Amino acid sequence: MKRFLSIVVVLAMSTTLYSQSHHKGHPPKVFLTETPMVHDPVMAYEDSTYYIYATGMGIQQMTSKDRKIWTVQPEPVMTVMPQWTRDSVPGFTHHVWAPDVIKWHGRWWLAYSCSTFGKNGSAIGLLSKPSLAFPIWKDEGCIVTSKDKRDNWNAIDPNFVIDDNDQPWLVWGSFWDGIQLAKLDTTMHIAKGECPRTVARRYSPKNHNRMPNPTSKYAGTNAIEAPFIMKHGGYYYLFVSWDYCCMGSKSTYRVVVGRSKTVDGPYVDRDGNDMREGGGTPVIAGDKKLFEAIGHCAAYNMNGEDIYISHGYSVKHKGAAILVQRPIKWTSDGWPELVDSL
Repeated sequence: MKRFLSIVVVLAMSTTLYSQSHHKGHPPKVFLTETPMVHDPVMAYEDSTYYIYATGMGIQQMTSKDRKIWTVQPEPVMTVMPQWTRDSVPGFTHHVWAPDVIKWHGRWWLAYSCSTFGKNGSAIGLLSKPSLAFPIWKDEGCIVTSKDKRDNWNAIDPNFVIDDNDQPWLVWGSFWDGIQLAKLDTTMHIAKGECPRTVARRYSPKNHNRMPNPTSKYAGTNAIEAPFIMKHGGYYYLFVSWDYCCMGSKSTYRVVVGRSKTVDGPYVDRDGNDMREGGGTPVIAGDKKLFEAIGHCAAYNMNGEDIYISHGYSVKHKGAAILVQRPIKWTSDGWPELVDSL
């Protein structure tokens, strides 16, 4: 997806308070905000501190004690990109997309996307460290790559999920043939012999009456991306974003969900429609009052709360992407609904 222009806006607005001092020869400083500018946020919690990681030059990061006031860190997670990223993705430099973070077996694992606009020659990289407070992430290499003319999927927008048997999986994808899923090994790389399987599409492959893609001649019309799987009440819930991000006030992003008793699907919506055939129950969309569009979400049970987060294209901030947080409540038949306020 075309993320570059919107991320430039995000970073420009979110770094205004320290960029001036940096340009004057002073090192950048942290700053506090109640309205963080973010794109593709994910959250973690450790030692009474919430962490957010998001798209940016080297992965944007911020912390909070209450999820209301955020301390934005001036330094990115990655100050130097591993050489393998450039070798694996022609044209990639340092603009990292859509991270995910999880703690598994006593270690934190952070996945991130390396790509270029409109092409599915992409890679998902991996970092790790023992504690989020520890200053240095270890490069763990590449989890998975996609190649133009070889793969009909795009290796971006990763999300880790651990199943009920303590088996790690990775779900990812954007456009092309939709959302992919594969089992990981104990090093959090694709397990030997695993082949990615499609678990969700924007449209059924049988549907030839598809809307035209206004942004890319490469990805076709399968406008789906940003998967996130949450476990709740005996089900795995697959959240995905439909339609188009990264166009500011013209964005059309929205979030839908399906669920499955097993992590590898099939995922169906509330009406029983298979997500591989275009199914999805609406979760949230732009209301044209606060947000033009909302998408690329994550969902957690954290400190006894079920929490939804994403970015939304703010009406007030003229289409800039800001952090959206909503409590999740569950219907009597087990479907997520978002509460209007934090």
